[in-house]
Amino acid sequence: MNESVKQERFQIIPPPYRIKVVELLSKEQMDIADNRQKREEAIKKAGYNTFLLKEDQVYIDLLTDSGTNAMSDNQWAGMMLGDEAYAGSKNFYNLEKAVREIYGYKYLVPTHQGRAAEHIMSQILIKPGDSVPNNMYFTTRRVHQELAGATWVDVSIDEAHDPQSWHPFKGNVDLEKLEALIQEVGPEKIPYMSLEANVNMAGGQPFSMENLTALRALCSKHEIPIMLDGTRLVENAYFIQRRETGHEKKSVRQIAREICSYTDGVTVSGKKDALVNIGGFLACNDKKLFVEARAMVVVFEGLHTYGGLAGRDMEAMARGIYEMVQDRHVAARVNQVEYLGHLLLQARVPVVVPIGGHAVFLDARRFLPHIPQERYPSQALSAALYLESGIRGMERGMVSSGRDPATGEERKPRLELVRLAIPRRGYTHTDMDFVAQAIIRLYRMRKRISGLKMVYETERLRFFQARFRPAGGRLTG
Repeated sequence: MNESVKQERFQIIPPPYRIKVVELLSKEQMDIADNRQKREEAIKKAGYNTFLLKEDQVYIDLLTDSGTNAMSDNQWAGMMLGDEAYAGSKNFYNLEKAVREIYGYKYLVPTHQGRAAEHIMSQILIKPGDSVPNNMYFTTRRVHQELAGATWVDVSIDEAHDPQSWHPFKGNVDLEKLEALIQEVGPEKIPYMSLEANVNMAGGQPFSMENLTALRALCSKHEIPIMLDGTRLVENAYFIQRRETGHEKKSVRQIAREICSYTDGVTVSGKKDALVNIGGFLACNDKKLFVEARAMVVVFEGLHTYGGLAGRDMEAMARGIYEMVQDRHVAARVNQVEYLGHLLLQARVPVVVPIGGHAVFLDARRFLPHIPQERYPSQALSAALYLESGIRGMERGMVSSGRDPATGEERKPRLELVRLAIPRRGYTHTDMDFVAQAIIRLYRMRKRISGLKMVYETERLRFFQARFRPAGGRLTG
């Protein structure tokens, strides 16, 4: 354990921007904040699934940091310069230039968001019967791997599954697990190593540069490419800068570029790091992969110079890519997440530690030890948080994990979490104070929260649309 992570003294970092435009909350949202009965009616109608709530039924929305960020005046100015030509939009070439300069990859295929890039990559690289090693899973990435006929394999370190471990790099790959998989199935059955930056499902946890360079050596030995999920690349780079010896004097931009240099390609949802509301891409150095992906994007997304995006959206993403690697921006962004985590740790509320880069994760197993996993404690906790405060988070436990495609049995992950994802540049520290106070109140009444029964689910990615009812008749007694 790295004691320096656990013993860091928290200090507020002021944000490197001023708020010039605000979104006024609607009357309905303010009524929701003040009226518990309305919240009870709303969550019941939504089947106790926060994804099924309407936005005007939510007071503070921490469901996701995807596409919910505040764009800068520079990005909005770029939106007015959208070249909406069907082919050869100048905004595409601005985006291509930004990706080459910041990420370092030669080739770019734009897509409407990250999961479209995951789909294209999986369909091209994976053959039925393949195994794809991952440092934990992300929901859409895993489902695309499985739909292409692969078996998803977890090669994350054990600490990634322990919410109380203070390991500074829980996103690391366990090289022994990976080597064992290679020996078991053969390198020819592993189309790529799937590496996620700042692992979401572990609590927004980074991998180290030391681990990445060792991973590169192992994969090169067996001629296995590394495909990066770079959706939250800059937060991973920031943690390396802060925690890993030898990188403290490098900029986030330099570290991000170095990370990419050890990989062969990347899929990105620009709706996170790149500070836009829509957009993503696949980038790589392999011309054969690029040619195939460029052909496939025309079938599923749009011409290869817009990939399902308006020109103005590509321009906003190009400008956001340059903004996202500014050191002060990343530091202030992560600092706001840590501020909320710090308040909850002070109150002894069980959360995943170290505090992650994009969200605070409540540990539902310790928060609600009286609710068995079969009664979906994370789902119950997210619904109860909304009911008691109007704050929307989301479940990251057995519901998100879904069912094994081979057996149909529910997967039972070690982690049962509620994610409180903080949009970039969208909320103030006062909002975080309100969130902390609400969670602390909820923790004090935790024994009154009951579990849930699932009454509807979809075959894949069920957490988006599943519906529930309280196992005990009421969510909170």
